[in-house]
Amino acid sequence: MKIQKICVLGGTGFVGRHLVTRLANRGYAIRVLTRHPQRHRAIGVLPDAELIGADIHDPTALLENLSGCDAVINLVGVLHEYPGQGFRSVHAELPAKVVEACRAAGIKRLLHMSALHADAAKGPSQYLFTKGEGEQLVMQAPDLAVTCFKPSIIFAPDDNFYNQFADMLKSLPVLPLACPNAKFAPVYVGDVAQAFETALENDATIGKRYELCGPRVYTFREVVEDIARMLGLKRTVIGLPDGLARLQAKVLGLFKIFTTDNYLSLQVDSVCTQNGFEELGINPHSVESIMSMHFADQTQRRRYDALRKAASRD
Repeated sequence: MKIQKICVLGGTGFVGRHLVTRLANRGYAIRVLTRHPQRHRAIGVLPDAELIGADIHDPTALLENLSGCDAVINLVGVLHEYPGQGFRSVHAELPAKVVEACRAAGIKRLLHMSALHADAAKGPSQYLFTKGEGEQLVMQAPDLAVTCFKPSIIFAPDDNFYNQFADMLKSLPVLPLACPNAKFAPVYVGDVAQAFETALENDATIGKRYELCGPRVYTFREVVEDIARMLGLKRTVIGLPDGLARLQAKVLGLFKIFTTDNYLSLQVDSVCTQNGFEELGINPHSVESIMSMHFADQTQRRRYDALRKAASRD
């Protein structure tokens, strides 16, 4: 399947920025749709990349901007609900609109980002349940060539997950942690982007769902303790019992930091039953190989700033 022009939905997000850059540098023409193009001008300077202001939830605008493309990549997802941006509208209704727009535009190839253990029948959270609905819908589209990706938690120096906990650890000597025994197999964003690129023109990947996991499984507590270690900080992580974890989710949920739905998602371990990287011929990076240097740089900057402040007082 020869592909030259790709429309990327969610191309301004965390994974999207990495994937769009990778594909543009590989010679693909890229069209990225966003409601706020003025916020993402860096994408527009990539080779043969278009940044177009459009409401992807508007079927008319979606069809107009998909026309002329050879493939569509849907990366759109949310971890928290906001007014006008609920789990169902983003994870289930949008994929349905994408499928219809692909049909109307004559586009056959669709790559779709789901989530590890997304399940339309028994997903424990609305996030995983609606992700499962969207995945099921696109995979059952009989006239489209679809490949689906189901990653564990994704990390990189510019992620939200590792950096959010790093910020907490810098300011809190003791960190109370919900669901400390929940398990993850963190996966590097560059490896996820490579998986999409590898599958794009490989017909053998059509109709398949690829679970994507890094090389090591961590408990939630181990993830946070490793961040502290990489930052060179001595911190105490206290695992909360279930009742307090639920209470923490209710309180922090008011600020969209950690919600009850996030808590429910953590009831299922985010680890692979079969890692798709092996079939795709990709050797995934470890957390330490990427994040140790990132956090070491932060530690060095903190020490430099402290020395500079001390020198200014002398």
